[in-house]
Amino acid sequence: MKVVVQIVEKVVSEAHIHLPDGLTEEGIKQVITDRYNSGEITPDLNIFQVEFESINATIVHSQDSFNVEEEAA
Repeated sequence: MKVVVQIVEKVVSEAHIHLPDGLTEEGIKQVITDRYNSGEITPDLNIFQVEFESINATIVHSQDSFNVEEEAA
């Protein structure tokens, strides 16, 4: 039996980074956005929290499928 399972989770990651002193609020946002977009911040990210949102299982038959879904309470 082939089953396709999809799990949706909300993942909150946290990074402790050093920024130059004297940046404005807009400058801080820009530096963080640039580091995130370039992937530079990725090695510093640690999973802080994971929240289950839903799970969906589809049993695959030759042409028919059967869905089983569960949502977080």
